[in-house]
Amino acid sequence: MSHYKKLDHKLLTLPTALLSLAAITSLTIIGYRFLNGLGSVTNLNDVYPWGIWVAFDIVVGTAFACGGYALALVVYILNKGKYHPLIRPALLTSLLGYAMGAVSAFIDMGRFYNFYYLFNPNQINLNSVMLEIALCVMAYILVMFIEFMPAMLEKFKKFALKEKLEKVLFVFIAIGALLPTMHQSSLGSLLIAAGQKVYPLWQSLYFQPILALSSAIIMGMSIVIWEGSMVTVVYKRQPETHLLKGVGQFALYLLLFFLVIRLFDITNRGVWGLAFQGDYRGNMFLLEMVLFLIPTYILISPSLRKRGPQLMVAGTSLLLAGALYRLNAFLIGWVPNPADTYSYFPSVPELMVTIGLVALELLVYVVVIKMFPIWPKEHGEAAQILHESG
Repeated sequence: MSHYKKLDHKLLTLPTALLSLAAITSLTIIGYRFLNGLGSVTNLNDVYPWGIWVAFDIVVGTAFACGGYALALVVYILNKGKYHPLIRPALLTSLLGYAMGAVSAFIDMGRFYNFYYLFNPNQINLNSVMLEIALCVMAYILVMFIEFMPAMLEKFKKFALKEKLEKVLFVFIAIGALLPTMHQSSLGSLLIAAGQKVYPLWQSLYFQPILALSSAIIMGMSIVIWEGSMVTVVYKRQPETHLLKGVGQFALYLLLFFLVIRLFDITNRGVWGLAFQGDYRGNMFLLEMVLFLIPTYILISPSLRKRGPQLMVAGTSLLLAGALYRLNAFLIGWVPNPADTYSYFPSVPELMVTIGLVALELLVYVVVIKMFPIWPKEHGEAAQILHESG
């Protein structure tokens, strides 16, 4: 008997219709881009080689998609089995988020028809950080699909096959815990390679990998909190606060670790003055810090942490903080040569593609949770799962 269920709601609603419209618009623009090149729809140039499709769709999007990775660390590595009911929703979010990141990388690829070079030993650059990221992301998508297959097999009542898969699933879980550790930390290494083109408030020659990795895990835990809170409100489910507050506590430990490293690094390099110059980048840094401090205040208080609305505020603020940190580091804090007169702001088609891909991701998520057993059953089933799992 499955401990999970599908959410029995209509597929065709006003929100799903609007999401479909945004997705179709995005796919139309993407088709135009492939026919006429990047310059036909983007504001990219020689000084700004990556824009919102990389900074948001890939760098921020894959961090949002780290919910499955973060929960795998908690459930399987730290052996906290009581959080297992949240695994399937987190895995679905991760699978869709990484798929969006992979699609965005392909769209952003200038000569996309040469993508197969990635698998050609005579063409690849083994010293490239981006190669490692690309290979890890593709492998991780495959691993997450395998991890998600038990839910699909339940839907089609292939219980014998599901049982066989679950006996070897630990292998894929271990690989799934390794791959994000590699490519998320490598995103930090990518910033190191950029050198002085990254504004000093977001550049660190020593701590970038650990900051990139820890921020991804924090955002992964935050998306679990936000997702659980939103599904509770939208579909009128019983709140999973008893589980989400524990995820929030783990997020707090990592958040404090991240802030200590981040603030120590800024102090050690003596760049605090840049934060208070009143310019655009300094103000964005201060906003980022405020967004990090709000959830710190909520999560550090046991009384606030156990309240559903406050948990949702904390999760939302952490998501915004993590997203802004990564946007700052990869786009807003990108400092070209002062002699260059180029600037970058995403074009309307660029924004429409990003909005449409997010809409498509949300649309697929809504359809899947209404068709497949993803969310844990209500009325105390989470406690029953814990009891039966020992």
